[in-house]
Amino acid sequence: MGRKWNNIKEKKASKDQSTSRINAKFGREIYVAAKSGEPDPESNRALKVVLERAKTYSVPKHIIEKAIDKAKGGGDESFDELRYEGFGPAGTMIIVDALTNNVNRTASDVRAAFGKNNGNMGVSGSVAYMFDSTAVIGLEGKSADEVLEILMEADIDARDILEEEETVIIYAEPDQFFATQEALKAAGVQEFTVAELSMLPQTEVALTGDDVAKFEKLIDVLEDLEDVQNVYHNADFGE
Repeated sequence: MGRKWNNIKEKKASKDQSTSRINAKFGREIYVAAKSGEPDPESNRALKVVLERAKTYSVPKHIIEKAIDKAKGGGDESFDELRYEGFGPAGTMIIVDALTNNVNRTASDVRAAFGKNNGNMGVSGSVAYMFDSTAVIGLEGKSADEVLEILMEADIDARDILEEEETVIIYAEPDQFFATQEALKAAGVQEFTVAELSMLPQTEVALTGDDVAKFEKLIDVLEDLEDVQNVYHNADFGE
């Protein structure tokens, strides 16, 4: 799974470069999660997941509080959760998750982004079956062996644990997201560099030459769309 972590790292680095954009996306996601149940992360799993992710992106407290307060106040905005699937250069596979208050607008925008940037939309299910929903948790300050021991003692069976440079990356089942974090917190981990529920590809497509620039342009256009929350793919850019 080593290369898959790079996909997340690249996505995170790209988003970190646009603070206002990532804050707006999280504001919307927090509002929707808070409105879906109690506006309390201790009793609302969806909200708790979003807030854990927001921490790793340094989303300001006032953005979080504003979104939750809006949900508490009975905000009347309604958003649909949508997933689009498609293909990019060299047969790469792409998943686009969106939150929108205008389904027709979002569908048109996503289709245009694919069509104008060397990609094409697929039907529902044409791509997602090649990805696995996975909890991805990253931390520093401990070795992979130490993390493995901590998780074994907590009876958590991770899919994989990798050490890359100073970061240990844990791949776990989605329903082990919180249990994994709690076990690590109990062992002294103060913060996480990554805390994601992601869609990771089962296989990857190596890109070279012009395909790299074409693919990056397509992903940039998709991620810049107002309603798009996350974009997952199976492209491998090599070292």
